[in-house]
Amino acid sequence: MTIALSPSTPVVRSQLTRQPIPIFCLQGNFRTCGNVVCWAASANYVSLRVGARRFQPLVKLSSGKRRGVVRCATIEEIEAEKSSIEKDVKERMEKTVENVRSNFNSIRTGRASPAMLDKIEVDYYGTPVSLKSIAQVSTPDASSLLVQPYDKSSLKAIEKAIVSSDVGMTPNNDGEVIRLAVPQLTSDRRKELSKIVSKQAEEGKVAIRNIRRDALKAYEKLEKEKKLSEDNVKDLSGDLQKVTDEYMKKIDTVFKQKEKELLTI
Repeated sequence: MTIALSPSTPVVRSQLTRQPIPIFCLQGNFRTCGNVVCWAASANYVSLRVGARRFQPLVKLSSGKRRGVVRCATIEEIEAEKSSIEKDVKERMEKTVENVRSNFNSIRTGRASPAMLDKIEVDYYGTPVSLKSIAQVSTPDASSLLVQPYDKSSLKAIEKAIVSSDVGMTPNNDGEVIRLAVPQLTSDRRKELSKIVSKQAEEGKVAIRNIRRDALKAYEKLEKEKKLSEDNVKDLSGDLQKVTDEYMKKIDTVFKQKEKELLTI
C-alpha cells in the first residue's frame, strides 16, 4: 500500500546523529510499508524506523477531525517552554533572596534604620496597612527613629501598633510625631539574633532548592512528552544547578553582612 507523505515545516534533531532531519506528516490511513521504512503509532506519538536505526521525531497526532494527520512539535514551541521554565526559576529565586534581605532588615542591630519598622502593620480605619505607607520614617541620629504620619489622626493607631510589635522599642508620642530610642544590644541578645538570622538564611536556601526541584519536574515532564531527550534534560539540569548555586551564594552574602552587623559592637 502506498503511503502519502508530505514534508512539514518543523525540523528536529535525531537522538542518534544529533543532525537535523525533516519530519513528514502522514495523511490517510497508514500501514507498515515493507521492512525498510515503517511508522509505528503509540498513544498520541509516532516513531520512524529506517532499517535497524530508530528515530523519535517530536511529532504528535492531531486531535482534529481528520484521522491519521500528525502534528509536529516545533523547535520554537520547545524553546518557548524551556525559556518559560528558566524565567520562572530566576524570578522566584530572586524574590526569595529579596524576602531574606527584607527579613534581615527588620532585625535591629543597635544602629537606627527605618527598615526596623518595615514589618509593622497599622489598623488604619479598620484596614491593616504597612506603617511606611501612612507615615515617613527617618533617622535623626544613629540611635533614634522619627515617625511622622501623613495623617495626624493615625498617631494613636501607629503608637498602638508599635507597642504590640516585637521591635522592642517604646514610642514617645508628642501629638505631632512619634520618637523611638533604639536601645543598645547586649552580647547575649546579639548572639540570639544571630541564630535567628542564620535560621532565616537556611529557610531561604530551602526555598531555593524547592524551586530547583519544581524546574526539574517540569523538564522531566517535557522528556515524557518526547519534547526533550534524556541528554537535553541532563544538560538543562546542569545549567539549573549553576543558577541554584549562584542564588545560594547570594543568600550567603547577605547573611554574612547581617551577621557582621549583629556581632559588631
